[in-house]
Amino acid sequence: MGLPALEFSDCCLDSPHFRETLKSHEAELDKTNKFIKELIKDGKSLIGALKNLSLAKRKFADSLNEFKFQCIGDAETDDEMCIARSLQEFATVLRNLEDERIRMIENASEVLITPLEKFRKEQIGAAKEAKKKYDKETEKYCGILEKHLNLSSKKKESQLQEADSQVDLVRQHFYEVSLEYVFKVQEVQERKMFEFVEPLLAFLQGLFTFYHHGYELAKDFSDFKTELTISIQNTRNRFEGTRSEVESLMKKMKENPLEHKTISPYTMEGYLYVQEKRHFGTSWVKHYCTYQRDSKQITMVPFDQKSGGKGGEDESVTLKSCTRRKTDSIEKRFCFDVEAVDRPGVITMQALSEEDRRLWMEAMDGREPVYNSNKDSQSEGTAQLDSIGFSIIKKCIHAVETRGINEQGLYRIVGVNSRVQKLLSVLMDPKTASETETDICAEWEIKTITSALKTYLRMLPGPLMMYQFQRSFIKAAKLENQESRVSEIHSLVHRLPEKNRQMLQLLMNHLANVANNHKQNLMTVANLGVVFGPTLLRPQEETVAAIMDIKFQNIVIEILIENHEKIFNTVPDMPLTNAQLHLSRKKSSDSKPPSCSERPLTLFHAMQSAEKQEQRNSIINSSLESVVSSNANSILNSSSSLQPNMNSSDPDLDVLKPARPKSLTPFRKAKALYACKAEHDSELSFTAGTVFDNVHPSQEPGWLEGTLNGKTGLIPENYVEFL
Repeated sequence: MGLPALEFSDCCLDSPHFRETLKSHEAELDKTNKFIKELIKDGKSLIGALKNLSLAKRKFADSLNEFKFQCIGDAETDDEMCIARSLQEFATVLRNLEDERIRMIENASEVLITPLEKFRKEQIGAAKEAKKKYDKETEKYCGILEKHLNLSSKKKESQLQEADSQVDLVRQHFYEVSLEYVFKVQEVQERKMFEFVEPLLAFLQGLFTFYHHGYELAKDFSDFKTELTISIQNTRNRFEGTRSEVESLMKKMKENPLEHKTISPYTMEGYLYVQEKRHFGTSWVKHYCTYQRDSKQITMVPFDQKSGGKGGEDESVTLKSCTRRKTDSIEKRFCFDVEAVDRPGVITMQALSEEDRRLWMEAMDGREPVYNSNKDSQSEGTAQLDSIGFSIIKKCIHAVETRGINEQGLYRIVGVNSRVQKLLSVLMDPKTASETETDICAEWEIKTITSALKTYLRMLPGPLMMYQFQRSFIKAAKLENQESRVSEIHSLVHRLPEKNRQMLQLLMNHLANVANNHKQNLMTVANLGVVFGPTLLRPQEETVAAIMDIKFQNIVIEILIENHEKIFNTVPDMPLTNAQLHLSRKKSSDSKPPSCSERPLTLFHAMQSAEKQEQRNSIINSSLESVVSSNANSILNSSSSLQPNMNSSDPDLDVLKPARPKSLTPFRKAKALYACKAEHDSELSFTAGTVFDNVHPSQEPGWLEGTLNGKTGLIPENYVEFL
């Protein structure tokens, strides 16, 4: 709805309706004024951005123009010359385009910004000045009128007539000002329809002119573009034709670099490290060395490959002799000594490899030193889960529990590394380790013993809980329901090798004793999880993701400590299916019901009362316990209600799931527990409390089939209960 017209006749009455209409016009003018102000600001920002864009494109064009292609070889093909010329052509096109853009930018300020600022200042500004005058006259007229009406009737007639004349003059002037203000307001409202829009049209016309110029440039560039495209394709074809040959040569060079070595005027050349004596000692400086057998001339050029610069002046000497350096006479490998005719002393050089040293010595007719090697070899002890390993852990645990169970910071405070290594060497000595009854003597501190225990576990070839189960333990710790976590970890522990499980049980029983004394030693279950998580469940690869999972390693250890009796002394129940884990998580939270897209699989509301449901669960659980206690092979091969779950998300787990309950009677009525929106045409949408007819199992697992308002479709089976 548009603004109502301001009638001149209403100026005399100055009624409330007239004032309200005038206010609506004033509000529209304020709105227009603010909009034009913002538009001018945005227009200036746009012009500034266009200037910056133009400068950036000109700089880009200058960079293209300055670059010159250098082709391999001493001559260029026509295609290569065309490609080399292309950058200058690109630069010319971009500069031409930016010249037109600058003209558009300069014109934009005149056709857009200036007219808008002029309209805002002259028209809207004039209307504001008229409003100020109108408000001033209104206040003056109302004041004089109130003063006039308060005159006493007892005044002289001449005074009253003079007062009446003065009021009439003020009223007339107020009326004239009101008419002028209304006229100006309506004038501005009408003017903005063309004086405001016309500059915008002129600006767009400038844009269209710029784009048209770009179109004309593209047409002019078309011929060269076609020529360049052909040249690029020809060059690519030639490259593809020669690439296979170059690659074949490269492979030959890789297989036998010496056979395809470039013919060189030197007998031998390459990098060597030369030992140089300095004020502060000796240093090894990298040199590029060449040797000519005929002249026995060795040239050494100090050169740093990383910086690509020479490190000093070249030096040339005449070879006198070359001898391989004894291994036990110097700490460096691949060394040989060179004596020169024209330089005193011995020059010690280091080759890059044993083969490289052999080649240098052959080129220089070098000789071998005569010496005897007396290197003793020792077999370094390694940690294993054998009788020695169990003996070491048991001795450490016994010492801790008898002498230091209440020591503060147990297992958190580390011992001196040298003492820890010495204790381990004693414990791992086969002679000492065989004495199973011998305790660790009291001279060893508790922190040294606890550090030795942790170090021994880290020295095992793999973590105690094994790399192959590491991800499965982490997944188990990430389950939302504590009962599901314990059950999953319980199952995984019993899949560990026997020795790993026995060692883990020994350790967890001990850590439980430590945690029971946490008031004295300050080592709670959580603190022990932090200490032993990275040791027992370390990942095979150190990655950012593995670091983020450390907290879940700690949770696994906490669960093992808190539930060690159940986990190690009882047979695990049948692993839950993914759907059952999902349902247990839902029961443990107060979140909203699951959406249809989650497609739950194994929940059936076949019985209405809680007693029947509990009875059914107890029957299933008792049958599972009896099956677990029997032979494992009979579980997998039996035709009972347990079948392998082929949809398990964990490849490490052999998951079994209960078969679908057979208590479902076909074609029954069911009531919706939650609302659900269909995601496919085959599904039904419904709200909580909806009643379905003819509900029966469908061919798709986890879904029922039912009828609603004459339409038959799929219903998530954990969304309904049968009536």
